[in-house]
Amino acid sequence: MKVLFRILGLIAAVLAVVLSVLPLSNLAFIPAIAALVFGLIAFLMAKQQQEPRKSIQLIFILTIIALSLATYKSIFNESEVGNTEELEKTEQKSEEEAIEELEELDLDDIDIE
Repeated sequence: MKVLFRILGLIAAVLAVVLSVLPLSNLAFIPAIAALVFGLIAFLMAKQQQEPRKSIQLIFILTIIALSLATYKSIFNESEVGNTEELEKTEQKSEEEAIEELEELDLDDIDIE
């Protein structure tokens, strides 16, 4: 059981570090919290049985690194909005073209039964 929590903690910590580096760094908080929980459970089990805790320390270090990176990116990175005027102009233009096409249609040729 203790090996299971160590393995789950390491997997979650590594996943948190990888996600914290990617552009969607806010997703890194979920595996980081899971890694903290698994690491804490593994730490308590190792403390009861007087076993070495080096792998558990690695889980906590990786989790702290992931949380630091994700927090830094969420605070200091600003999302930039592109030039919306061009988008509005192209939308207006496509709307006008659609209206012109509808006006050009000859509805007298359609047989309604």
